[in-house]
Amino acid sequence: MLVSDQREIVVGNRADGTELSLPVIELLTGRGFATGKSGSGKSNTASVIAEELLESGFPLLIVDTDGEYYGLKEEYEMLHAGADEECDIQIGPEHAEQMAALALEENVPVILDVSGYLDEDVANELIREIARQLFVKEKKLKKPFLLVVEEVHEYIPEGGGVGETGKLLIKIGKRGRKHGLGILGISQRPADVKKDFITQANWLVWHRLTWENDTKVVGRIIDTEYAELVSELDDGQAFVQTDWNEADVRKVQFRRKRTFDAGATPGLDDFERPELKSVSDALVGDLQNISERKERKQDRVHELENELEKKERRIETIENELESARDVSNAARQMADALQNTNTVQSHLPGTDEELRRLHDEVVELEAERNELANELEDREGRIEALETERDELEADLADREARIETLETERDSRLRDVKRFRNETKRLRRRIRDLEAEDDSDDTSDADPIVQGDGEEYEFGYANVEEPADRSDIVVASDGDEFVEHLETAGLVDRVERASDRSQCSLATASHVLVTLSREGPLEAYDLAARVERSTVAVQSVLSELRSESILERAGARRYDLTDDARPKLAPAVDDRAEADLE
Repeated sequence: MLVSDQREIVVGNRADGTELSLPVIELLTGRGFATGKSGSGKSNTASVIAEELLESGFPLLIVDTDGEYYGLKEEYEMLHAGADEECDIQIGPEHAEQMAALALEENVPVILDVSGYLDEDVANELIREIARQLFVKEKKLKKPFLLVVEEVHEYIPEGGGVGETGKLLIKIGKRGRKHGLGILGISQRPADVKKDFITQANWLVWHRLTWENDTKVVGRIIDTEYAELVSELDDGQAFVQTDWNEADVRKVQFRRKRTFDAGATPGLDDFERPELKSVSDALVGDLQNISERKERKQDRVHELENELEKKERRIETIENELESARDVSNAARQMADALQNTNTVQSHLPGTDEELRRLHDEVVELEAERNELANELEDREGRIEALETERDELEADLADREARIETLETERDSRLRDVKRFRNETKRLRRRIRDLEAEDDSDDTSDADPIVQGDGEEYEFGYANVEEPADRSDIVVASDGDEFVEHLETAGLVDRVERASDRSQCSLATASHVLVTLSREGPLEAYDLAARVERSTVAVQSVLSELRSESILERAGARRYDLTDDARPKLAPAVDDRAEADLE
Protein backbone atom coordinates (compact mmCIF):
# COMPACT_ATOMS: atom_id res chain seq x y z
CA MET A 1 0.00 0.00 0.00
CA LEU A 2 1.47 3.32 -1.13
CA VAL A 3 1.03 6.23 1.28
CA SER A 4 0.16 9.61 -0.31
CA ASP A 5 1.21 13.03 0.93
CA GLN A 6 -2.43 14.10 1.36
CA ARG A 7 -2.86 16.16 4.52
CA GLU A 8 -6.70 16.39 4.72
CA ILE A 9 -9.70 14.25 3.79
CA VAL A 10 -13.23 15.40 2.86
CA VAL A 11 -15.98 13.58 4.78
CA GLY A 12 -19.12 15.69 4.25
CA ASN A 13 -20.67 19.16 4.02
CA ARG A 14 -21.34 21.87 6.60
CA ALA A 15 -24.75 23.47 7.04
CA ASP A 16 -23.77 26.25 4.59
CA GLY A 17 -22.91 23.68 1.89
CA THR A 18 -19.13 23.99 2.12
CA GLU A 19 -17.06 20.82 2.38
CA LEU A 20 -15.76 19.65 5.75
CA SER A 21 -12.11 18.55 5.70
CA LEU A 22 -10.35 16.79 8.57
CA PRO A 23 -6.56 16.63 9.02
CA VAL A 24 -5.15 13.15 8.38
CA ILE A 25 -2.44 13.14 11.06
CA GLU A 26 -4.85 14.31 13.77
CA LEU A 27 -7.28 11.52 12.83
CA LEU A 28 -4.56 8.85 12.78
CA THR A 29 -2.86 9.83 16.04
CA GLY A 30 -5.62 11.55 18.02
CA ARG A 31 -8.32 10.36 20.40
CA GLY A 32 -11.76 10.26 18.77
CA PHE A 33 -15.27 9.38 19.92
CA ALA A 34 -18.30 8.87 17.64
CA THR A 35 -21.78 8.17 18.98
CA GLY A 36 -25.42 8.02 17.94
CA LYS A 37 -28.40 5.74 18.31
CA SER A 38 -28.86 2.77 15.96
CA GLY A 39 -29.54 3.92 12.40
CA SER A 40 -28.34 7.49 12.97
CA GLY A 41 -25.18 7.03 10.85
CA LYS A 42 -22.28 6.56 13.28
CA SER A 43 -21.00 3.34 11.63
CA ASN A 44 -21.40 4.97 8.20
CA THR A 45 -19.27 7.89 9.47
CA ALA A 46 -16.58 5.48 10.66
CA SER A 47 -16.66 3.73 7.26
CA VAL A 48 -16.39 7.06 5.41
CA ILE A 49 -13.32 8.03 7.46
CA ALA A 50 -11.86 4.54 6.83
CA GLU A 51 -12.52 4.84 3.07
CA GLU A 52 -10.79 8.20 2.82
CA LEU A 53 -7.76 7.01 4.84
CA LEU A 54 -7.51 3.81 2.76
CA GLU A 55 -7.89 5.83 -0.44
CA SER A 56 -4.85 7.88 0.64
CA GLY A 57 -2.87 4.73 1.48
CA PHE A 58 -3.02 4.94 5.29
CA PRO A 59 -3.59 1.57 7.00
CA LEU A 60 -5.79 1.06 10.06
CA LEU A 61 -7.21 -1.75 12.18
CA ILE A 62 -10.97 -2.00 12.84
CA VAL A 63 -12.31 -4.07 15.76
CA ASP A 64 -15.63 -5.19 14.22
CA THR A 65 -18.06 -6.55 16.84
CA ASP A 66 -21.01 -7.15 14.47
CA GLY A 67 -19.35 -8.31 11.24
CA GLU A 68 -20.43 -5.27 9.23
CA TYR A 69 -17.18 -3.76 7.94
CA TYR A 70 -16.17 -6.44 5.40
CA GLY A 71 -17.94 -4.36 2.73
CA LEU A 72 -14.81 -2.16 2.64
CA LYS A 73 -13.14 -5.04 0.77
CA GLU A 74 -15.31 -4.24 -2.23
CA GLU A 75 -12.77 -1.53 -3.17
CA TYR A 76 -9.76 -2.03 -0.87
CA GLU A 77 -7.37 -4.91 -0.26
CA MET A 78 -7.80 -5.70 3.44
CA LEU A 79 -7.11 -8.67 5.68
CA HIS A 80 -10.37 -9.97 7.15
CA ALA A 81 -9.40 -12.03 10.19
CA GLY A 82 -11.60 -13.72 12.77
CA ALA A 83 -13.28 -17.02 13.65
CA ASP A 84 -15.74 -17.47 10.75
CA GLU A 85 -15.05 -19.45 7.60
CA GLU A 86 -15.94 -16.32 5.57
CA CYS A 87 -12.84 -14.60 6.98
CA ASP A 88 -9.60 -14.71 5.00
CA ILE A 89 -7.98 -16.54 7.91
CA GLN A 90 -9.08 -17.90 11.29
CA ILE A 91 -6.90 -16.58 14.11
CA GLY A 92 -6.50 -16.70 17.89
CA PRO A 93 -4.48 -14.84 20.54
CA GLU A 94 -1.33 -16.67 19.43
CA HIS A 95 -1.46 -14.68 16.14
CA ALA A 96 -1.45 -11.25 17.86
CA GLU A 97 2.21 -10.33 17.31
CA GLN A 98 2.16 -11.30 13.63
CA MET A 99 -1.11 -9.40 13.08
CA ALA A 100 0.42 -6.22 14.54
CA ALA A 101 3.53 -6.70 12.40
CA LEU A 102 1.44 -7.02 9.22
CA ALA A 103 -0.54 -3.88 10.05
CA LEU A 104 2.40 -1.66 11.03
CA GLU A 105 5.40 -3.05 9.17
CA GLU A 106 3.70 -4.30 5.98
CA ASN A 107 1.02 -1.53 5.80
CA VAL A 108 -1.79 -4.11 5.67
CA PRO A 109 -5.21 -2.69 6.72
CA VAL A 110 -7.05 -5.17 8.96
CA ILE A 111 -10.67 -5.93 9.84
CA LEU A 112 -10.56 -7.84 13.14
CA ASP A 113 -13.99 -9.51 13.11
CA VAL A 114 -14.73 -10.76 16.66
CA SER A 115 -18.44 -11.44 16.02
CA GLY A 116 -17.85 -15.15 15.38
CA TYR A 117 -16.08 -16.08 18.64
CA LEU A 118 -18.40 -18.15 20.83
CA ASP A 119 -16.15 -17.62 23.87
CA GLU A 120 -16.05 -13.91 24.80
CA ASP A 121 -12.88 -14.47 26.82
CA VAL A 122 -11.04 -15.61 23.67
CA ALA A 123 -12.27 -12.54 21.75
CA ASN A 124 -11.23 -10.22 24.60
CA GLU A 125 -7.80 -11.82 24.85
CA LEU A 126 -7.31 -11.48 21.07
CA ILE A 127 -8.24 -7.76 21.09
CA ARG A 128 -6.08 -7.13 24.16
CA GLU A 129 -2.98 -8.87 22.78
CA ILE A 130 -3.21 -7.21 19.34
CA ALA A 131 -3.67 -3.78 20.96
CA ARG A 132 -0.71 -4.48 23.27
CA GLN A 133 1.49 -5.48 20.33
CA LEU A 134 0.46 -2.34 18.40
CA PHE A 135 1.37 -0.17 21.41
CA VAL A 136 4.74 -1.92 21.93
CA LYS A 137 5.73 -1.80 18.25
CA GLU A 138 4.66 1.85 17.88
CA LYS A 139 7.11 2.86 20.61
CA LYS A 140 9.87 2.02 18.13
CA LEU A 141 8.19 2.72 14.77
CA LYS A 142 6.28 5.92 15.75
CA LYS A 143 4.14 5.57 12.63
CA PRO A 144 0.71 7.28 12.39
CA PHE A 145 -1.86 4.50 12.76
CA LEU A 146 -5.53 4.41 13.80
CA LEU A 147 -7.22 1.72 15.94
CA VAL A 148 -11.03 1.77 15.52
CA VAL A 149 -13.08 0.02 18.24
CA GLU A 150 -16.83 -0.59 17.80
CA GLU A 151 -19.10 -0.91 20.87
CA VAL A 152 -16.36 0.63 23.02
CA HIS A 153 -18.69 0.71 26.05
CA GLU A 154 -18.32 -3.07 26.33
CA TYR A 155 -14.64 -2.63 27.21
CA ILE A 156 -14.62 0.70 29.12
CA PRO A 157 -18.07 0.93 30.78
CA GLU A 158 -19.04 3.88 32.95
CA GLY A 159 -20.81 1.88 35.66
CA GLY A 160 -19.06 -1.49 35.88
CA GLY A 161 -15.46 -2.47 36.40
CA VAL A 162 -12.93 -2.01 33.60
CA GLY A 163 -11.12 -5.23 32.62
CA GLU A 164 -7.59 -5.66 31.29
CA THR A 165 -8.69 -4.98 27.70
CA GLY A 166 -10.41 -1.74 28.72
CA LYS A 167 -7.42 -0.60 30.78
CA LEU A 168 -5.18 -1.10 27.74
CA LEU A 169 -7.55 0.90 25.48
CA ILE A 170 -7.59 3.73 28.04
CA LYS A 171 -3.78 3.59 28.13
CA ILE A 172 -3.67 3.93 24.34
CA GLY A 173 -6.07 6.89 24.60
CA LYS A 174 -3.79 8.60 27.14
CA ARG A 175 -0.32 7.73 25.81
CA GLY A 176 -0.69 6.35 22.28
CA ARG A 177 -0.51 9.78 20.62
CA LYS A 178 3.11 10.20 21.76
CA HIS A 179 4.03 7.11 19.75
CA GLY A 180 1.75 7.73 16.75
CA LEU A 181 -1.05 5.33 17.77
CA GLY A 182 -4.53 6.89 17.71
CA ILE A 183 -7.89 5.43 18.74
CA LEU A 184 -11.50 5.99 17.66
CA GLY A 185 -14.15 4.65 20.06
CA ILE A 186 -17.70 4.11 18.74
CA SER A 187 -20.82 3.55 20.86
CA GLN A 188 -24.61 3.88 20.69
CA ARG A 189 -24.84 5.00 24.33
CA PRO A 190 -22.42 7.73 25.48
CA ALA A 191 -23.92 7.52 28.99
CA ASP A 192 -22.53 3.97 29.22
CA VAL A 193 -18.96 4.97 28.23
CA LYS A 194 -16.43 5.96 30.89
CA LYS A 195 -16.42 9.75 30.93
CA ASP A 196 -12.63 9.97 31.24
CA PHE A 197 -12.38 8.49 27.73
CA ILE A 198 -14.88 11.01 26.27
CA THR A 199 -13.42 14.11 27.95
CA GLN A 200 -9.91 13.18 26.78
CA ALA A 201 -11.04 12.95 23.14
CA ASN A 202 -9.82 15.77 20.91
CA TRP A 203 -12.37 15.09 18.15
CA LEU A 204 -15.98 14.05 18.71
CA VAL A 205 -18.91 13.23 16.41
CA TRP A 206 -22.43 13.42 17.90
CA HIS A 207 -25.16 11.79 15.76
CA ARG A 208 -28.83 11.63 16.77
CA LEU A 209 -29.45 10.71 20.44
CA THR A 210 -32.87 10.60 22.13
CA TRP A 211 -32.44 8.93 25.53
CA GLU A 212 -32.31 11.54 28.30
CA ASN A 213 -29.17 10.07 29.92
CA ASP A 214 -27.36 10.34 26.58
CA THR A 215 -28.52 13.88 25.77
CA LYS A 216 -27.36 15.00 29.22
CA VAL A 217 -23.85 13.92 28.28
CA VAL A 218 -24.09 16.10 25.16
CA GLY A 219 -25.14 19.06 27.29
CA ARG A 220 -22.21 18.62 29.66
CA ILE A 221 -19.56 18.13 26.98
CA ILE A 222 -20.73 20.70 24.38
CA ASP A 223 -23.40 22.97 25.89
CA THR A 224 -26.92 22.67 27.30
CA GLU A 225 -28.55 23.99 24.11
CA TYR A 226 -27.22 20.98 22.15
CA ALA A 227 -28.91 18.51 24.52
CA GLU A 228 -32.19 19.20 22.66
CA LEU A 229 -30.75 19.88 19.21
CA VAL A 230 -28.99 16.49 19.03
CA SER A 231 -32.34 14.67 19.18
CA GLU A 232 -33.53 16.52 16.03
CA LEU A 233 -30.68 15.48 13.72
CA ASP A 234 -31.50 13.58 10.51
CA ASP A 235 -29.78 10.36 9.43
CA GLY A 236 -26.14 11.07 8.64
CA GLN A 237 -26.17 14.50 10.30
CA ALA A 238 -23.93 15.15 13.30
CA PHE A 239 -22.40 17.86 15.45
CA VAL A 240 -18.62 17.73 14.99
CA GLN A 241 -16.36 19.10 17.72
CA THR A 242 -12.57 19.27 17.26
CA ASP A 243 -9.79 20.51 19.49
CA TRP A 244 -6.90 21.02 17.07
CA ASN A 245 -7.70 24.39 15.54
CA GLU A 246 -10.99 25.86 16.74
CA ALA A 247 -13.69 25.44 19.36
CA ASP A 248 -16.72 25.85 17.09
CA VAL A 249 -19.29 23.05 16.98
CA ARG A 250 -20.22 22.42 13.36
CA LYS A 251 -23.35 20.73 12.03
CA VAL A 252 -22.26 18.33 9.29
CA GLN A 253 -24.01 16.06 6.81
CA PHE A 254 -21.65 13.09 6.30
CA ARG A 255 -21.66 11.54 2.84
CA ARG A 256 -22.81 7.96 2.26
CA LYS A 257 -20.03 5.43 2.10
CA ARG A 258 -19.10 4.15 -1.35
CA THR A 259 -18.52 0.51 -0.45
CA PHE A 260 -21.04 -2.26 0.23
CA ASP A 261 -23.18 -1.64 3.35
CA ALA A 262 -22.91 -4.97 5.15
CA GLY A 263 -24.54 -3.49 8.26
CA ALA A 264 -27.79 -2.43 6.53
CA THR A 265 -31.04 -3.91 7.84
CA PRO A 266 -32.01 -6.89 5.58
CA GLY A 267 -34.95 -6.26 3.25
CA LEU A 268 -37.16 -8.40 1.02
CA ASP A 269 -34.82 -8.17 -1.96
CA ASP A 270 -32.34 -10.96 -2.63
CA PHE A 271 -29.07 -10.48 -0.84
CA GLU A 272 -26.10 -10.27 -3.21
CA ARG A 273 -22.65 -10.32 -1.66
CA PRO A 274 -20.25 -8.26 -3.81
CA GLU A 275 -16.96 -9.56 -5.09
CA LEU A 276 -14.41 -8.74 -2.40
CA LYS A 277 -10.70 -8.00 -2.54
CA SER A 278 -8.14 -9.61 -0.21
CA VAL A 279 -4.46 -9.28 0.47
CA SER A 280 -2.04 -11.71 -1.20
CA ASP A 281 -1.50 -15.19 0.26
CA ALA A 282 2.20 -14.41 0.68
CA LEU A 283 1.46 -11.75 3.32
CA VAL A 284 -0.59 -14.14 5.45
CA GLY A 285 1.82 -17.05 5.09
CA ASP A 286 3.28 -16.56 8.56
CA LEU A 287 -0.20 -16.49 10.07
CA GLN A 288 -1.03 -19.78 8.36
CA ASN A 289 2.22 -21.32 9.58
CA ILE A 290 1.33 -20.35 13.16
CA SER A 291 -2.08 -22.01 12.73
CA GLU A 292 -0.54 -25.12 11.22
CA ARG A 293 2.03 -25.43 14.02
CA LYS A 294 -0.70 -25.13 16.61
CA GLU A 295 -2.81 -27.75 14.81
CA ARG A 296 0.15 -30.15 14.57
CA LYS A 297 0.90 -29.68 18.26
CA GLN A 298 -2.72 -30.29 19.19
CA ASP A 299 -2.87 -33.37 16.92
CA ARG A 300 0.29 -34.83 18.49
CA VAL A 301 -1.00 -34.26 22.03
CA HIS A 302 -4.33 -35.82 21.04
CA GLU A 303 -2.51 -38.76 19.46
CA LEU A 304 -0.41 -39.35 22.60
CA GLU A 305 -3.48 -39.09 24.81
CA ASN A 306 -5.35 -41.66 22.66
CA GLU A 307 -2.37 -44.00 22.67
CA LEU A 308 -2.04 -43.69 26.44
CA GLU A 309 -5.76 -44.37 26.84
CA LYS A 310 -5.46 -47.54 24.69
CA LYS A 311 -2.50 -48.76 26.74
CA GLU A 312 -4.38 -48.18 29.97
CA ARG A 313 -7.41 -50.09 28.66
CA ARG A 314 -5.15 -52.96 27.57
CA ILE A 315 -3.44 -53.02 30.97
CA GLU A 316 -6.84 -53.10 32.66
CA THR A 317 -7.92 -56.02 30.44
CA ILE A 318 -4.74 -58.00 31.11
CA GLU A 319 -4.94 -57.31 34.83
CA ASN A 320 -8.50 -58.69 34.80
CA GLU A 321 -7.28 -61.78 32.89
CA LEU A 322 -4.40 -62.16 35.32
CA GLU A 323 -6.77 -61.94 38.28
CA SER A 324 -9.02 -64.56 36.68
CA ALA A 325 -6.05 -66.85 36.05
CA ARG A 326 -4.96 -66.50 39.66
CA ASP A 327 -8.46 -67.40 40.80
CA VAL A 328 -8.37 -70.51 38.60
CA SER A 329 -4.93 -71.43 39.95
CA ASN A 330 -6.07 -71.01 43.54
CA ALA A 331 -9.17 -73.08 42.87
CA ALA A 332 -7.01 -75.81 41.35
CA ARG A 333 -4.69 -75.87 44.35
CA GLN A 334 -7.63 -76.02 46.73
CA MET A 335 -9.11 -78.91 44.78
CA ALA A 336 -5.78 -80.70 44.74
CA ASP A 337 -5.41 -80.30 48.48
CA ALA A 338 -8.94 -81.53 49.00
CA LEU A 339 -8.58 -84.60 46.83
CA GLN A 340 -4.94 -85.13 47.74
CA ASN A 341 -4.33 -85.92 44.12
CA THR A 342 -2.32 -82.97 42.72
CA ASN A 343 -1.25 -84.76 39.49
CA THR A 344 -4.83 -85.47 38.48
CA VAL A 345 -5.98 -81.89 39.16
CA GLN A 346 -3.04 -80.31 37.32
CA SER A 347 -3.75 -82.45 34.30
CA HIS A 348 -7.06 -80.59 33.94
CA LEU A 349 -5.29 -77.19 34.08
CA PRO A 350 -2.33 -77.53 31.71
CA GLY A 351 0.15 -74.59 31.51
CA THR A 352 -1.50 -72.52 34.24
CA ASP A 353 1.78 -71.25 35.66
CA GLU A 354 3.13 -70.51 32.20
CA GLU A 355 -0.03 -68.50 31.33
CA LEU A 356 0.35 -66.53 34.55
CA ARG A 357 3.97 -65.72 33.75
CA ARG A 358 3.07 -64.67 30.20
CA LEU A 359 0.30 -62.37 31.35
CA HIS A 360 2.51 -60.93 34.08
CA ASP A 361 5.31 -60.19 31.60
CA GLU A 362 2.87 -58.50 29.22
CA VAL A 363 1.50 -56.36 32.05
CA VAL A 364 5.03 -55.28 33.00
CA GLU A 365 5.82 -54.40 29.38
CA LEU A 366 2.61 -52.38 28.92
CA GLU A 367 3.14 -50.57 32.21
CA ALA A 368 6.63 -49.64 31.05
CA GLU A 369 5.21 -48.24 27.79
CA ARG A 370 2.51 -46.40 29.71
CA ASN A 371 5.09 -44.85 32.03
CA GLU A 372 7.19 -43.82 29.03
CA LEU A 373 4.20 -42.07 27.42
CA ALA A 374 3.28 -40.42 30.73
CA ASN A 375 6.88 -39.17 31.10
CA GLU A 376 6.81 -37.74 27.57
CA LEU A 377 3.59 -35.88 28.32
CA GLU A 378 5.04 -34.64 31.59
CA ASP A 379 8.17 -33.38 29.81
CA ARG A 380 6.06 -31.51 27.26
CA GLU A 381 3.93 -29.96 29.98
CA GLY A 382 7.10 -28.98 31.85
CA ARG A 383 8.53 -27.28 28.78
CA ILE A 384 5.23 -25.46 28.18
CA GLU A 385 5.13 -24.33 31.81
CA ALA A 386 8.74 -23.11 31.62
CA LEU A 387 7.98 -21.11 28.46
CA GLU A 388 4.87 -19.62 30.06
CA THR A 389 6.86 -18.67 33.15
CA GLU A 390 9.50 -17.01 30.99
CA ARG A 391 6.79 -15.15 29.07
CA ASP A 392 5.19 -13.95 32.33
CA GLU A 393 8.56 -12.73 33.61
CA LEU A 394 9.17 -10.82 30.37
CA GLU A 395 5.68 -9.29 30.48
CA ALA A 396 6.20 -8.29 34.13
CA ASP A 397 9.53 -6.69 33.27
CA LEU A 398 7.93 -4.89 30.32
CA ALA A 399 5.10 -3.66 32.56
CA ASP A 400 7.64 -2.33 35.09
CA ARG A 401 9.55 -0.53 32.35
CA GLU A 402 6.34 0.98 30.94
CA ALA A 403 5.29 2.12 34.41
CA ARG A 404 8.69 3.77 34.91
CA ILE A 405 8.46 5.45 31.50
CA GLU A 406 4.95 6.68 32.28
CA THR A 407 6.14 8.10 35.63
CA LEU A 408 9.06 9.91 34.00
CA GLU A 409 6.86 11.26 31.21
CA THR A 410 4.33 12.50 33.79
CA GLU A 411 7.11 14.25 35.73
CA ARG A 412 8.43 15.79 32.52
CA ASP A 413 4.96 17.03 31.50
CA SER A 414 4.45 18.47 34.99
CA ARG A 415 7.73 20.37 34.81
CA LEU A 416 6.91 21.67 31.33
CA ARG A 417 3.53 22.92 32.57
CA ASP A 418 5.23 24.64 35.51
CA VAL A 419 7.71 26.36 33.21
CA LYS A 420 4.91 27.50 30.92
CA ARG A 421 2.88 28.78 33.87
CA PHE A 422 5.88 30.72 35.23
CA ARG A 423 6.49 32.30 31.84
CA ASN A 424 2.83 33.31 31.49
CA GLU A 425 2.80 34.82 35.00
CA THR A 426 5.98 36.73 34.24
CA LYS A 427 4.38 38.17 31.10
CA ARG A 428 1.24 39.08 33.07
CA LEU A 429 3.27 40.89 35.75
CA ARG A 430 5.24 42.80 33.12
CA ARG A 431 2.06 43.84 31.36
CA ARG A 432 0.62 44.98 34.69
CA ILE A 433 3.73 47.08 35.42
CA ARG A 434 3.58 48.71 31.97
CA ASP A 435 -0.13 49.50 32.48
CA LEU A 436 0.55 51.11 35.86
CA GLU A 437 3.44 53.17 34.47
CA ALA A 438 1.26 54.34 31.59
CA GLU A 439 -1.54 55.37 33.97
CA ASP A 440 0.75 57.60 36.06
CA ASP A 441 3.46 59.16 33.91
CA SER A 442 3.95 61.93 36.51
CA ASP A 443 5.11 59.50 39.22
CA ASP A 444 8.84 59.16 39.72
CA THR A 445 9.46 55.48 39.13
CA SER A 446 13.23 55.67 39.35
CA ASP A 447 13.14 54.65 43.02
CA ALA A 448 10.70 51.79 42.47
CA ASP A 449 11.87 48.30 43.24
CA PRO A 450 12.18 46.27 40.02
CA ILE A 451 10.50 42.91 39.79
CA VAL A 452 12.64 39.77 40.00
CA GLN A 453 11.34 36.33 38.99
CA GLY A 454 11.53 33.27 41.29
CA ASP A 455 13.75 30.43 40.15
CA GLY A 456 10.80 28.51 38.67
CA GLU A 457 11.41 25.26 40.53
CA GLU A 458 10.14 25.41 44.13
CA TYR A 459 8.12 28.66 43.86
CA GLU A 460 5.08 29.33 41.77
CA PHE A 461 5.92 33.03 41.29
CA GLY A 462 7.19 35.94 43.39
CA TYR A 463 9.18 39.18 43.54
CA ALA A 464 12.04 40.68 45.54
CA ASN A 465 14.05 43.90 45.84
CA VAL A 466 16.94 43.94 43.37
CA GLU A 467 19.15 46.02 45.64
CA GLU A 468 19.04 43.44 48.44
CA PRO A 469 20.24 39.78 48.18
CA ALA A 470 17.64 37.93 46.13
CA ASP A 471 17.74 34.72 48.16
CA ARG A 472 14.74 32.40 48.67
CA SER A 473 13.73 34.11 51.95
CA ASP A 474 12.94 37.33 49.99
CA ILE A 475 10.53 35.63 47.57
CA VAL A 476 6.82 35.94 48.37
CA VAL A 477 4.88 32.83 47.29
CA ALA A 478 1.44 33.48 45.88
CA SER A 479 -1.45 31.08 46.53
CA ASP A 480 -4.24 32.40 44.36
CA GLY A 481 -6.02 29.02 44.18
CA ASP A 482 -6.30 28.41 47.96
CA GLU A 483 -7.30 32.02 48.78
CA PHE A 484 -9.86 32.11 45.98
CA VAL A 485 -11.51 28.85 47.14
CA GLU A 486 -11.71 30.33 50.67
CA HIS A 487 -13.41 33.40 49.23
CA LEU A 488 -15.85 31.17 47.33
CA GLU A 489 -16.91 29.76 50.69
CA THR A 490 -17.31 33.27 52.17
CA ALA A 491 -19.34 34.39 49.15
CA GLY A 492 -21.60 31.31 49.40
CA LEU A 493 -20.66 30.04 45.90
CA VAL A 494 -18.38 27.10 46.69
CA ASP A 495 -21.20 24.50 46.70
CA ARG A 496 -22.37 25.59 43.24
CA VAL A 497 -18.83 25.58 41.85
CA GLU A 498 -18.15 22.13 43.36
CA ARG A 499 -21.32 20.73 41.79
CA ALA A 500 -20.34 22.12 38.40
CA SER A 501 -16.82 20.66 38.80
CA ASP A 502 -18.14 17.19 39.67
CA ARG A 503 -20.56 17.06 36.75
CA SER A 504 -17.97 18.30 34.25
CA GLN A 505 -15.29 15.81 35.42
CA CYS A 506 -12.97 18.79 36.08
CA SER A 507 -11.26 19.68 39.36
CA LEU A 508 -12.36 22.51 41.66
CA ALA A 509 -8.98 24.15 41.02
CA THR A 510 -9.66 24.25 37.26
CA ALA A 511 -13.12 25.75 37.78
CA SER A 512 -11.63 28.36 40.14
CA HIS A 513 -8.91 29.18 37.61
CA VAL A 514 -11.60 29.74 34.95
CA LEU A 515 -13.55 32.10 37.24
CA VAL A 516 -10.42 34.08 38.18
CA THR A 517 -9.50 34.47 34.50
CA LEU A 518 -13.01 35.59 33.52
CA SER A 519 -13.09 38.03 36.47
CA ARG A 520 -9.86 39.65 35.27
CA GLU A 521 -10.14 39.40 31.49
CA GLY A 522 -13.70 38.40 30.55
CA PRO A 523 -15.72 38.02 28.50
CA LEU A 524 -13.76 35.28 26.63
CA GLU A 525 -14.35 32.38 24.25
CA ALA A 526 -13.82 28.80 25.40
CA TYR A 527 -10.82 28.42 23.10
CA ASP A 528 -9.06 31.47 24.62
CA LEU A 529 -9.92 30.33 28.15
CA ALA A 530 -8.47 26.86 27.47
CA ALA A 531 -5.15 28.44 26.48
CA ARG A 532 -5.04 30.52 29.64
CA VAL A 533 -5.88 27.72 32.11
CA GLU A 534 -3.83 25.14 30.14
CA ARG A 535 -6.59 22.57 29.74
CA SER A 536 -8.19 21.05 26.64
CA THR A 537 -10.97 23.01 24.97
CA VAL A 538 -13.34 20.06 25.43
CA ALA A 539 -12.71 20.01 29.21
CA VAL A 540 -13.05 23.82 29.57
CA GLN A 541 -16.22 23.84 27.44
CA SER A 542 -17.67 21.19 29.76
CA VAL A 543 -17.01 23.16 32.97
CA LEU A 544 -18.28 26.39 31.33
CA SER A 545 -21.55 24.66 30.50
CA GLU A 546 -21.96 23.42 34.07
CA LEU A 547 -21.08 26.83 35.60
CA ARG A 548 -23.65 28.34 33.30
CA SER A 549 -26.30 25.86 34.54
CA GLU A 550 -25.45 27.01 38.11
CA SER A 551 -26.17 30.67 37.10
CA ILE A 552 -22.55 31.69 37.79
CA LEU A 553 -21.77 32.32 34.10
CA GLU A 554 -23.80 33.59 31.15
CA ARG A 555 -23.39 33.96 27.42
CA ALA A 556 -21.93 37.33 26.35
CA GLY A 557 -22.52 37.18 22.63
CA ALA A 558 -21.70 34.33 20.24
CA ARG A 559 -19.53 31.66 21.93
CA ARG A 560 -18.31 34.15 24.62
CA TYR A 561 -18.79 33.65 28.35
CA ASP A 562 -18.77 36.08 31.29
CA LEU A 563 -19.79 36.22 34.98
CA THR A 564 -23.46 36.87 35.75
CA ASP A 565 -24.49 40.16 37.34
CA ASP A 566 -25.17 38.25 40.53
CA ALA A 567 -21.81 36.43 40.68
CA ARG A 568 -19.50 39.29 39.64
CA PRO A 569 -19.84 41.46 42.80
CA LYS A 570 -19.35 38.36 44.98
CA LEU A 571 -16.14 37.38 43.18
CA ALA A 572 -14.73 40.88 42.59
CA PRO A 573 -13.33 41.43 46.16
CA ALA A 574 -11.19 38.28 45.96
CA VAL A 575 -9.79 39.24 42.56
CA ASP A 576 -9.16 42.87 43.61
CA ASP A 577 -7.47 41.80 46.88
CA ARG A 578 -5.20 39.43 44.96
CA ALA A 579 -4.28 42.14 42.46
CA GLU A 580 -3.44 44.62 45.26
CA ALA A 581 -1.37 41.99 47.06
CA ASP A 582 0.60 41.37 43.88
CA LEU A 583 1.52 45.04 43.64
CA GLU A 584 2.46 45.71 47.27
